[in-house]
Amino acid sequence: MLTQVLTVLTLLAIPAALIAIVDDWFLRPRRRIAGSSAVDRPLLAAIYYALPLLLLAALLRLLLSERLDFSMVLVTVVTAAGLVWLVDHLLFEPMRRRAAIAAGRDASEQPVPVTVDYARSFFPVAVIVLLVRSFIFEPFRIPSDSMMPTLLDGDFIIVNKYAYGLRLPVLDQKVVSIGEPQRGDVVVFHYPPDPAVNFIKRLVGLPGDHVRIRSDQLIINGVPVPLQADGRYDDGCYHNMRQSTEILGTHRHQTLSCLTPDEIVAAPSSSCNRKLERNYECIEPSTPGLRDPSDRDDIDVPPGQYLMIGDNRDNSYDGRYWGFVPEDHLVGKATRIWFNWDLHRSGGPVWSRIGRRIE
Repeated sequence: MLTQVLTVLTLLAIPAALIAIVDDWFLRPRRRIAGSSAVDRPLLAAIYYALPLLLLAALLRLLLSERLDFSMVLVTVVTAAGLVWLVDHLLFEPMRRRAAIAAGRDASEQPVPVTVDYARSFFPVAVIVLLVRSFIFEPFRIPSDSMMPTLLDGDFIIVNKYAYGLRLPVLDQKVVSIGEPQRGDVVVFHYPPDPAVNFIKRLVGLPGDHVRIRSDQLIINGVPVPLQADGRYDDGCYHNMRQSTEILGTHRHQTLSCLTPDEIVAAPSSSCNRKLERNYECIEPSTPGLRDPSDRDDIDVPPGQYLMIGDNRDNSYDGRYWGFVPEDHLVGKATRIWFNWDLHRSGGPVWSRIGRRIE
């Protein structure tokens, strides 16, 4: 519902902004100079009052989009705001001054057009956000359960953009090499089949690694990754899942799994506090040793590429299904959770998750 409302307001923002720009630059100054008692007609006044709300709605709609290239949006905002400010300063401001003087009015008292004032205010803010987001930190919202229990749907995290080198916004061209991805890092990257979408997974295989998965345990270059059983996991939506501590590289983190030859599918449940009522039940067979559907044989990671797998081993659409992540698709390293609010889960934000370090 919220997304639909924001979409409608975003569509209204486009014609409202165009009408405001045309009126603000060409017609409104003439009305002011002519001394019109009603500078803005009711419809125009309503557009000017509604414009900030419509622009805010458009920004929120962009933030909620999973296919958004926010760097492109910021570059576009910086360019457009800079051009509006520059064109007005060089062309329209002198025209307004000459028109005011010709009408016998004080040119210094003529107000700056609202759209120009917006552009002048947005420009430095957008430049700072672009620089910070492109080269230092970027926010990211966890959109799925694939990284449970490390990350939950609704976690808002900070992504370190310089951990793997500085890249130019939009072009994604590395200009400064700083560090290299390490096994066990939680990484945000462009989804290879559709780079417009960002994914987050754990880096399991480095270039040249040979990876196998047996009973949800990683075996890298012939060495089993340490996996310690921590009992069963149940949050009302996931039932009877195996919770384990995995030591991968320098990272010690938890995973979820279920040793069953069957796919774990969602079913309706009254115990799940999500609006979608997702319910995943781990039912393991009495006969051990049956092949798990998430197990894999002989994965050889190509040079310059990485194997990414989710911590929720039996409910993660990851590199086991669609392949490897090229180096130029890496966005950054996930570091901390700064907020949590799953709109599909009742109870509001989970305050205890704020500030948690991501291992």
